[in-house]
Amino acid sequence: MGKVNVAIVGATGAVGTKILEKLLERNFPSSSIKLLASKRSAGNKVEVGEKQFVVEETVPEAFDGVDIAFFSAGGKISEMFAEEAVKRGAVVIDNTSAFRMVEDIPLVVPEVNLEALRQHNGIIANPNCSTIQMVAALEPIRAKYGLKRIVVSTYQAVSGAGSEAIDELQAQADQLESRAEIEGEILPSAAGKKHYPIAFNAIPQIDAFDASGYTLEELKMMNETKKIFSMPELQVSATCVRLPVVTGHSESLYIEVEKENVSVEEIREVLSHAPGVVLQDDVDTQTYPMPLFAEGKDDVFVGRIRKDPDKSTGFHLWVVSDNLLKGAALNSVQIAESLVSIKTSI
Repeated sequence: MGKVNVAIVGATGAVGTKILEKLLERNFPSSSIKLLASKRSAGNKVEVGEKQFVVEETVPEAFDGVDIAFFSAGGKISEMFAEEAVKRGAVVIDNTSAFRMVEDIPLVVPEVNLEALRQHNGIIANPNCSTIQMVAALEPIRAKYGLKRIVVSTYQAVSGAGSEAIDELQAQADQLESRAEIEGEILPSAAGKKHYPIAFNAIPQIDAFDASGYTLEELKMMNETKKIFSMPELQVSATCVRLPVVTGHSESLYIEVEKENVSVEEIREVLSHAPGVVLQDDVDTQTYPMPLFAEGKDDVFVGRIRKDPDKSTGFHLWVVSDNLLKGAALNSVQIAESLVSIKTSI
């Protein structure tokens, strides 16, 4: 397949900017890259290195001649324009929750279920950021030893709630230093009735609550994991927490494998050869993943691997990744790279 024409919807947002950077950094075979955003942003210029791009308004006609369209402007925009882009000949890679659980739309992490791309009908969904790093870390283990159960607790950075949440964290940190009264306006959910400060705090709510008592973020992780692994019977439960970290999601995982008598050393060995995974697991030297040091890096970092003291097939792991990169922009670009590769091989 030759070079392709690309569009990025939501190009001025945090993830859209990262998508553009990754396309250029990885020398994606594009003949053109079109940046799309709201009418308010149209005409603005975006510079990456020596290249300059002019932002255009997102309208149906903007997708004429586009081969691959990245969507990262919120679910409502995806619902409004994704199918229109497909009608005009584009393959859509959507980074919102709009299409993730639609039955005939593949939900893809290339290191896990690349073959699902062959079944797309014009739209491919990019999973939730927390789901991506978890399944990328677990797939090598699942493939070799099977997987019965996952219990995950996430410790998620404020960048997952957008640039306004980052600004609020920084402002609140300054307020606390001066002993001013801190008030939250965005977290845990901008649409919620009640808001809490995030500086020096931990909020055990991301997104709205469902009738089940789980948040929508937790349900996303649970349902998406089953779909990506094609394991509807898999036992998955999640608790998602927001921390005052700018970038980089952390996860504490408890898993149960199917095979008996698996050792920690065998788990480490499998992970040490896994694509996109970096093993950081040496308690003697206090080596383990941390979001501060994962920021700006493409990999999923895994450490603190240990056996459960009461369950012979149970293991605990600590997983960290940059939520704006592998959790969003990078995974989207990897999907696009895979599409180009698949077309080339046919």
